[in-house]
Amino acid sequence: MNDPTLLLSESYFEHAPCGLVVMEADGTLVRCNETLGNWLGYDTDRMKERSFDQLLTVVGRTFQLTHWGPLLNMQGSVSEVKVGLRHRDGHVVAMLLNAVRRQTADGVRYHLALFSTTERDRNQQLVFQAMQRAEELLAQKVTAERALQRAQEELAVAYAEAQRRALLAEQMVAVASHDLKNPMTAIKMAAELLERDAHSDRARRLLSSIGTSAERAQRMVVDLLDFASVRLGQGINVRRQQVDLLKALDQCVNELRIAFGNASIRHLSRGQGAFEVDQDRLQQMIGNLVANSVAYGDLRYPITLTSEFCAEGVILGVHNHGPAIADTLVPSLFEPMTRGSDRQDALRSVGMGLFIVKQIAEAHGGRITMTSNPVYGTNFIIYLPTLVA
Repeated sequence: MNDPTLLLSESYFEHAPCGLVVMEADGTLVRCNETLGNWLGYDTDRMKERSFDQLLTVVGRTFQLTHWGPLLNMQGSVSEVKVGLRHRDGHVVAMLLNAVRRQTADGVRYHLALFSTTERDRNQQLVFQAMQRAEELLAQKVTAERALQRAQEELAVAYAEAQRRALLAEQMVAVASHDLKNPMTAIKMAAELLERDAHSDRARRLLSSIGTSAERAQRMVVDLLDFASVRLGQGINVRRQQVDLLKALDQCVNELRIAFGNASIRHLSRGQGAFEVDQDRLQQMIGNLVANSVAYGDLRYPITLTSEFCAEGVILGVHNHGPAIADTLVPSLFEPMTRGSDRQDALRSVGMGLFIVKQIAEAHGGRITMTSNPVYGTNFIIYLPTLVA
Protein backbone atom coordinates (compact mmCIF):
# COMPACT_ATOMS: atom_id res chain seq x y z
CA MET A 1 0.00 0.00 0.00
CA ASN A 2 3.05 2.24 0.02
CA ASP A 3 3.14 2.26 -3.78
CA PRO A 4 2.68 5.93 -4.76
CA THR A 5 0.71 4.90 -7.85
CA LEU A 6 -1.73 2.92 -5.72
CA LEU A 7 -2.06 5.72 -3.22
CA LEU A 8 -2.78 8.17 -6.00
CA SER A 9 -5.39 5.84 -7.50
CA GLU A 10 -7.05 5.42 -4.14
CA SER A 11 -7.21 9.18 -3.67
CA TYR A 12 -8.77 9.62 -7.09
CA PHE A 13 -11.36 6.95 -6.32
CA GLU A 14 -12.32 8.27 -2.90
CA HIS A 15 -12.46 11.93 -3.84
CA ALA A 16 -13.71 11.74 -7.41
CA PRO A 17 -16.20 14.48 -8.34
CA CYS A 18 -18.89 11.82 -8.65
CA GLY A 19 -20.14 8.89 -6.62
CA LEU A 20 -18.39 5.62 -7.53
CA VAL A 21 -19.80 2.19 -6.68
CA VAL A 22 -18.71 -1.35 -7.34
CA MET A 23 -21.39 -3.95 -6.61
CA GLU A 24 -22.13 -7.59 -7.16
CA ALA A 25 -24.94 -8.89 -9.36
CA ASP A 26 -27.28 -9.15 -6.35
CA GLY A 27 -26.69 -5.50 -5.41
CA THR A 28 -24.22 -6.10 -2.57
CA LEU A 29 -21.89 -3.14 -2.30
CA VAL A 30 -18.29 -4.22 -2.78
CA ARG A 31 -16.93 -0.74 -2.70
CA CYS A 32 -18.19 2.87 -2.72
CA ASN A 33 -16.26 6.12 -2.50
CA GLU A 34 -16.26 8.88 0.07
CA THR A 35 -17.92 11.36 -2.29
CA LEU A 36 -21.10 9.28 -2.45
CA GLY A 37 -21.02 8.73 1.30
CA ASN A 38 -20.85 12.47 1.88
CA TRP A 39 -23.77 13.09 -0.47
CA LEU A 40 -25.90 10.50 1.33
CA GLY A 41 -24.73 11.23 4.89
CA TYR A 42 -22.88 7.92 5.48
CA ASP A 43 -19.28 6.94 5.99
CA THR A 44 -17.98 4.30 3.60
CA ASP A 45 -18.01 1.51 6.17
CA ARG A 46 -21.66 2.09 6.98
CA MET A 47 -22.43 2.21 3.25
CA LYS A 48 -21.02 -1.29 2.75
CA GLU A 49 -23.48 -2.66 5.29
CA ARG A 50 -26.26 -1.95 2.82
CA SER A 51 -27.07 -3.22 -0.63
CA PHE A 52 -27.50 -0.75 -3.46
CA ASP A 53 -31.24 -1.39 -3.76
CA GLN A 54 -31.63 -0.37 -0.09
CA LEU A 55 -30.36 3.05 -1.03
CA LEU A 56 -33.00 3.41 -3.74
CA THR A 57 -36.51 4.68 -3.22
CA VAL A 58 -39.44 2.29 -3.76
CA VAL A 59 -40.00 3.76 -7.19
CA GLY A 60 -36.26 3.58 -7.86
CA ARG A 61 -36.10 -0.13 -7.00
CA THR A 62 -39.06 -0.84 -9.26
CA PHE A 63 -37.41 1.10 -12.07
CA GLN A 64 -34.17 -0.87 -11.53
CA LEU A 65 -35.94 -4.22 -11.66
CA THR A 66 -38.04 -3.41 -14.71
CA HIS A 67 -35.86 -1.10 -16.79
CA TRP A 68 -32.25 -0.21 -16.35
CA GLY A 69 -31.22 -3.41 -14.47
CA PRO A 70 -32.33 -5.78 -17.30
CA LEU A 71 -30.97 -3.31 -19.88
CA LEU A 72 -27.58 -3.26 -18.13
CA ASN A 73 -27.39 -7.07 -18.15
CA MET A 74 -28.50 -7.26 -21.76
CA GLN A 75 -26.29 -4.58 -23.40
CA GLY A 76 -23.56 -4.23 -20.80
CA SER A 77 -24.05 -0.56 -20.02
CA VAL A 78 -26.59 2.19 -19.38
CA SER A 79 -26.20 5.98 -19.45
CA GLU A 80 -27.96 9.02 -18.01
CA VAL A 81 -30.50 7.08 -15.94
CA LYS A 82 -32.20 9.30 -13.40
CA VAL A 83 -32.50 7.66 -9.99
CA GLY A 84 -33.40 8.79 -6.50
CA LEU A 85 -31.22 7.71 -3.54
CA ARG A 86 -32.28 8.09 0.07
CA HIS A 87 -30.19 10.33 2.28
CA ARG A 88 -29.51 9.13 5.81
CA ASP A 89 -32.01 11.70 7.15
CA GLY A 90 -34.70 10.42 4.80
CA HIS A 91 -34.84 13.00 1.99
CA VAL A 92 -34.24 11.93 -1.59
CA VAL A 93 -31.13 12.95 -3.52
CA ALA A 94 -31.65 13.00 -7.29
CA MET A 95 -28.78 11.55 -9.32
CA LEU A 96 -27.85 10.46 -12.81
CA LEU A 97 -26.48 6.93 -13.08
CA ASN A 98 -24.00 5.58 -15.62
CA ALA A 99 -23.12 1.89 -15.29
CA VAL A 100 -21.13 -0.85 -17.01
CA ARG A 101 -21.21 -4.64 -16.47
CA ARG A 102 -17.78 -6.25 -16.02
CA GLN A 103 -16.81 -9.91 -15.94
CA THR A 104 -14.02 -10.32 -13.38
CA ALA A 105 -12.17 -13.23 -11.75
CA ASP A 106 -14.51 -12.82 -8.79
CA GLY A 107 -17.61 -12.93 -11.02
CA VAL A 108 -19.90 -10.26 -12.45
CA ARG A 109 -19.34 -6.77 -11.13
CA TYR A 110 -21.27 -3.58 -11.84
CA HIS A 111 -19.31 -0.35 -11.88
CA LEU A 112 -21.54 2.67 -11.27
CA ALA A 113 -20.83 6.38 -11.56
CA LEU A 114 -23.44 8.65 -10.01
CA PHE A 115 -23.71 12.43 -10.54
CA SER A 116 -25.71 14.66 -8.28
CA THR A 117 -28.37 16.60 -10.22
CA THR A 118 -29.44 18.85 -7.34
CA GLU A 119 -27.62 21.89 -8.67
CA ARG A 120 -28.53 21.10 -12.24
CA ASP A 121 -32.19 20.60 -11.30
CA ARG A 122 -32.12 23.88 -9.43
CA ASN A 123 -30.61 25.63 -12.45
CA GLN A 124 -33.12 23.99 -14.75
CA GLN A 125 -35.93 25.13 -12.45
CA LEU A 126 -34.56 28.65 -12.49
CA VAL A 127 -34.27 28.53 -16.27
CA PHE A 128 -37.81 27.19 -16.51
CA GLN A 129 -39.09 29.90 -14.18
CA ALA A 130 -37.19 32.52 -16.20
CA MET A 131 -38.70 31.16 -19.41
CA GLN A 132 -42.17 31.25 -17.85
CA ARG A 133 -41.58 34.82 -16.71
CA ALA A 134 -40.30 35.77 -20.15
CA GLU A 135 -43.38 34.24 -21.73
CA GLU A 136 -45.60 36.13 -19.28
CA LEU A 137 -43.78 39.38 -20.05
CA LEU A 138 -44.03 38.69 -23.76
CA ALA A 139 -47.75 38.05 -23.39
CA GLN A 140 -48.09 41.28 -21.38
CA LYS A 141 -46.10 43.13 -24.05
CA VAL A 142 -48.31 41.76 -26.82
CA THR A 143 -51.41 42.66 -24.81
CA ALA A 144 -50.07 46.15 -24.11
CA GLU A 145 -49.16 46.66 -27.77
CA ARG A 146 -52.63 45.59 -28.84
CA ALA A 147 -54.20 47.89 -26.24
CA LEU A 148 -51.93 50.72 -27.41
CA GLN A 149 -52.88 50.05 -31.03
CA ARG A 150 -56.56 50.09 -30.12
CA ALA A 151 -56.06 53.30 -28.13
CA GLN A 152 -54.22 54.88 -31.06
CA GLU A 153 -56.98 53.84 -33.45
CA GLU A 154 -59.63 55.22 -31.09
CA LEU A 155 -57.59 58.40 -30.64
CA ALA A 156 -57.23 58.78 -34.41
CA VAL A 157 -60.99 58.37 -34.83
CA ALA A 158 -61.65 60.85 -32.01
CA TYR A 159 -59.12 63.29 -33.46
CA ALA A 160 -60.67 63.02 -36.92
CA GLU A 161 -64.10 63.60 -35.40
CA ALA A 162 -62.78 66.57 -33.41
CA GLN A 163 -61.20 67.97 -36.57
CA ARG A 164 -64.46 67.51 -38.42
CA ARG A 165 -66.41 69.22 -35.65
CA ALA A 166 -63.85 72.04 -35.44
CA LEU A 167 -64.01 72.55 -39.20
CA LEU A 168 -67.79 72.55 -39.06
CA ALA A 169 -67.75 75.05 -36.19
CA GLU A 170 -65.32 77.31 -38.07
CA GLN A 171 -67.48 77.12 -41.17
CA MET A 172 -70.50 78.00 -39.07
CA VAL A 173 -68.62 80.97 -37.58
CA ALA A 174 -67.68 82.11 -41.08
CA VAL A 175 -71.25 81.81 -42.34
CA ALA A 176 -72.76 83.45 -39.26
CA SER A 177 -70.20 86.28 -39.33
CA HIS A 178 -70.84 86.87 -43.01
CA ASP A 179 -74.59 86.89 -42.47
CA LEU A 180 -74.24 89.31 -39.55
CA LYS A 181 -72.08 91.76 -41.45
CA ASN A 182 -74.87 93.18 -43.63
CA PRO A 183 -77.47 93.73 -40.87
CA MET A 184 -74.85 95.34 -38.64
CA THR A 185 -73.93 97.71 -41.44
CA ALA A 186 -77.61 98.51 -41.93
CA ILE A 187 -78.08 99.17 -38.19
CA LYS A 188 -75.08 101.52 -38.17
CA MET A 189 -76.28 103.45 -41.22
CA ALA A 190 -79.84 103.69 -39.87
CA ALA A 191 -78.56 105.00 -36.53
CA GLU A 192 -76.51 107.66 -38.32
CA LEU A 193 -79.50 108.74 -40.43
CA LEU A 194 -81.84 108.87 -37.43
CA GLU A 195 -79.26 110.86 -35.45
CA ARG A 196 -79.44 113.65 -38.05
CA ASP A 197 -83.20 113.99 -37.54
CA ALA A 198 -83.18 113.61 -33.77
CA HIS A 199 -84.84 116.52 -32.00
CA SER A 200 -83.50 116.01 -28.47
CA ASP A 201 -80.09 115.57 -26.92
CA ARG A 202 -81.26 112.35 -25.28
CA ALA A 203 -82.33 110.86 -28.63
CA ARG A 204 -79.03 111.87 -30.21
CA ARG A 205 -77.08 110.31 -27.35
CA LEU A 206 -79.05 107.06 -27.63
CA LEU A 207 -78.60 106.92 -31.39
CA SER A 208 -74.91 107.72 -31.01
CA SER A 209 -74.63 104.87 -28.50
CA ILE A 210 -76.40 102.54 -30.93
CA GLY A 211 -74.01 103.61 -33.68
CA THR A 212 -70.96 103.07 -31.47
CA SER A 213 -72.15 99.63 -30.40
CA ALA A 214 -72.94 98.74 -34.00
CA GLU A 215 -69.46 99.90 -35.05
CA ARG A 216 -67.87 97.74 -32.36
CA ALA A 217 -70.02 94.74 -33.26
CA GLN A 218 -69.15 95.25 -36.91
CA ARG A 219 -65.42 95.18 -36.11
CA MET A 220 -65.91 91.97 -34.12
CA VAL A 221 -67.82 90.40 -37.02
CA VAL A 222 -65.02 91.34 -39.44
CA ASP A 223 -62.42 89.88 -37.07
CA LEU A 224 -64.40 86.67 -36.74
CA LEU A 225 -64.69 86.40 -40.53
CA ASP A 226 -60.93 86.83 -40.86
CA PHE A 227 -60.26 84.35 -38.06
CA ALA A 228 -62.47 81.74 -39.72
CA SER A 229 -60.72 82.40 -43.04
CA VAL A 230 -57.31 81.80 -41.46
CA ARG A 231 -58.48 78.66 -39.64
CA LEU A 232 -60.01 77.27 -42.83
CA GLY A 233 -56.67 77.68 -44.59
CA GLN A 234 -57.67 80.55 -46.83
CA GLY A 235 -55.54 83.15 -45.05
CA ILE A 236 -56.07 86.91 -44.94
CA ASN A 237 -56.86 88.37 -48.34
CA VAL A 238 -55.17 91.72 -49.13
CA ARG A 239 -55.39 93.88 -52.24
CA ARG A 240 -52.53 96.36 -52.23
CA GLN A 241 -52.83 99.61 -54.16
CA GLN A 242 -51.19 103.02 -54.13
CA VAL A 243 -52.73 105.29 -51.49
CA ASP A 244 -51.79 108.57 -49.88
CA LEU A 245 -50.70 107.06 -46.59
CA LEU A 246 -51.02 110.17 -44.40
CA LYS A 247 -54.46 110.96 -45.79
CA ALA A 248 -55.58 107.36 -45.22
CA LEU A 249 -54.27 107.38 -41.63
CA ASP A 250 -55.84 110.76 -40.85
CA GLN A 251 -59.18 109.49 -42.16
CA CYS A 252 -58.81 106.39 -39.97
CA VAL A 253 -58.01 108.52 -36.90
CA ASN A 254 -61.02 110.78 -37.51
CA GLU A 255 -63.35 107.77 -37.67
CA LEU A 256 -61.80 106.30 -34.52
CA ARG A 257 -62.27 109.59 -32.65
CA ILE A 258 -65.98 109.34 -33.39
CA ALA A 259 -66.12 105.65 -32.43
CA PHE A 260 -64.19 106.22 -29.20
CA GLY A 261 -65.40 109.60 -28.06
CA ASN A 262 -64.02 109.11 -24.55
CA ALA A 263 -60.44 108.74 -25.79
CA SER A 264 -57.92 111.30 -27.06
CA ILE A 265 -56.34 109.97 -30.27
CA ARG A 266 -53.55 111.77 -32.08
CA HIS A 267 -51.40 111.09 -35.15
CA LEU A 268 -47.72 112.02 -35.40
CA SER A 269 -46.00 111.48 -38.77
CA ARG A 270 -42.54 111.70 -40.25
CA GLY A 271 -42.35 111.85 -44.03
CA GLN A 272 -45.14 111.61 -46.56
CA GLY A 273 -46.02 110.05 -49.88
CA ALA A 274 -47.86 107.23 -51.57
CA PHE A 275 -47.56 103.67 -50.33
CA GLU A 276 -48.89 100.42 -51.73
CA VAL A 277 -51.18 98.90 -49.11
CA ASP A 278 -54.68 97.50 -48.68
CA GLN A 279 -56.38 100.58 -47.23
CA ASP A 280 -59.28 98.70 -45.66
CA ARG A 281 -56.88 96.27 -43.99
CA LEU A 282 -54.70 99.18 -42.88
CA GLN A 283 -57.68 100.80 -41.15
CA GLN A 284 -58.59 97.41 -39.63
CA MET A 285 -55.12 97.04 -38.11
CA ILE A 286 -55.06 100.58 -36.70
CA GLY A 287 -58.65 100.23 -35.50
CA ASN A 288 -57.91 96.98 -33.64
CA LEU A 289 -54.81 98.43 -31.98
CA VAL A 290 -56.62 101.62 -30.95
CA ALA A 291 -59.56 99.56 -29.62
CA ASN A 292 -57.07 97.51 -27.63
CA SER A 293 -55.54 100.71 -26.23
CA VAL A 294 -58.97 102.06 -25.28
CA ALA A 295 -59.87 98.78 -23.56
CA TYR A 296 -56.66 98.34 -21.56
CA GLY A 297 -54.88 101.73 -21.48
CA ASP A 298 -55.15 104.75 -19.21
CA LEU A 299 -57.49 107.17 -21.04
CA ARG A 300 -56.27 110.09 -18.98
CA TYR A 301 -53.41 110.14 -21.47
CA PRO A 302 -53.66 110.26 -25.28
CA ILE A 303 -53.41 107.27 -27.59
CA THR A 304 -50.71 108.06 -30.14
CA LEU A 305 -50.53 106.76 -33.71
CA THR A 306 -47.13 107.29 -35.34
CA SER A 307 -46.13 106.78 -38.97
CA GLU A 308 -42.67 106.96 -40.51
CA PHE A 309 -41.39 106.39 -44.02
CA CYS A 310 -38.07 104.59 -44.27
CA ALA A 311 -35.95 103.22 -47.11
CA GLU A 312 -37.42 99.73 -46.78
CA GLY A 313 -41.08 100.63 -46.20
CA VAL A 314 -43.30 102.12 -43.52
CA ILE A 315 -43.23 101.87 -39.73
CA LEU A 316 -46.50 102.36 -37.87
CA GLY A 317 -46.92 102.54 -34.11
CA VAL A 318 -49.83 102.67 -31.67
CA HIS A 319 -48.91 103.71 -28.13
CA ASN A 320 -50.92 103.99 -24.94
CA HIS A 321 -50.15 104.65 -21.29
CA GLY A 322 -51.41 102.34 -18.59
CA PRO A 323 -50.60 99.03 -16.87
CA ALA A 324 -47.86 96.95 -18.47
CA ILE A 325 -48.74 93.67 -20.14
CA ALA A 326 -47.67 90.75 -17.93
CA ASP A 327 -44.56 88.89 -19.09
CA THR A 328 -46.44 85.61 -18.89
CA LEU A 329 -48.89 86.84 -21.55
CA VAL A 330 -46.31 88.09 -24.03
CA PRO A 331 -45.46 84.74 -25.73
CA SER A 332 -49.14 84.11 -26.59
CA LEU A 333 -50.26 87.72 -27.01
CA PHE A 334 -50.83 87.42 -30.76
CA GLU A 335 -52.64 84.09 -30.52
CA PRO A 336 -56.45 83.97 -30.88
CA MET A 337 -58.60 84.17 -27.72
CA THR A 338 -55.77 85.96 -25.86
CA ARG A 339 -56.15 89.28 -24.06
CA GLY A 340 -53.55 91.65 -22.65
CA SER A 341 -55.40 91.85 -19.33
CA ASP A 342 -57.93 89.97 -17.21
CA ARG A 343 -59.85 93.16 -16.55
CA GLN A 344 -63.60 92.85 -17.20
CA ASP A 345 -65.44 95.82 -18.70
CA ALA A 346 -67.83 96.77 -21.46
CA LEU A 347 -65.02 97.13 -24.01
CA ARG A 348 -63.58 93.66 -23.37
CA SER A 349 -63.04 91.91 -26.72
CA VAL A 350 -63.16 88.23 -27.63
CA GLY A 351 -59.38 88.26 -28.01
CA MET A 352 -59.16 88.28 -31.82
CA GLY A 353 -57.85 91.79 -32.45
CA LEU A 354 -54.10 91.30 -32.08
CA PHE A 355 -54.23 87.95 -33.87
CA ILE A 356 -55.90 89.62 -36.87
CA VAL A 357 -53.39 92.50 -36.83
CA LYS A 358 -50.51 90.02 -36.96
CA GLN A 359 -52.15 88.10 -39.82
CA ILE A 360 -52.75 91.27 -41.85
CA ALA A 361 -49.18 92.51 -41.27
CA GLU A 362 -47.77 89.16 -42.39
CA ALA A 363 -50.09 89.09 -45.41
CA HIS A 364 -48.38 92.35 -46.45
CA GLY A 365 -44.98 90.69 -45.93
CA GLY A 366 -44.46 92.61 -42.69
CA ARG A 367 -44.39 91.94 -38.98
CA ILE A 368 -45.57 93.32 -35.64
CA THR A 369 -43.64 93.71 -32.38
CA MET A 370 -44.54 95.01 -28.93
CA THR A 371 -42.86 96.63 -25.93
CA SER A 372 -44.58 97.23 -22.60
CA ASN A 373 -43.51 98.55 -19.21
CA PRO A 374 -45.21 100.49 -16.39
CA VAL A 375 -43.25 103.72 -17.03
CA TYR A 376 -43.36 104.17 -20.80
CA GLY A 377 -46.58 102.29 -21.46
CA THR A 378 -47.34 99.83 -24.27
CA ASN A 379 -46.27 100.34 -27.88
CA PHE A 380 -47.21 98.13 -30.85
CA ILE A 381 -44.93 98.56 -33.87
CA ILE A 382 -45.97 97.41 -37.37
CA TYR A 383 -43.37 97.21 -40.12
CA LEU A 384 -44.74 97.05 -43.69
CA PRO A 385 -42.14 96.61 -46.45
CA THR A 386 -42.31 98.30 -49.82
CA LEU A 387 -43.83 95.98 -52.42
CA VAL A 388 -41.09 94.76 -54.75
CA ALA A 389 -42.18 94.53 -58.37
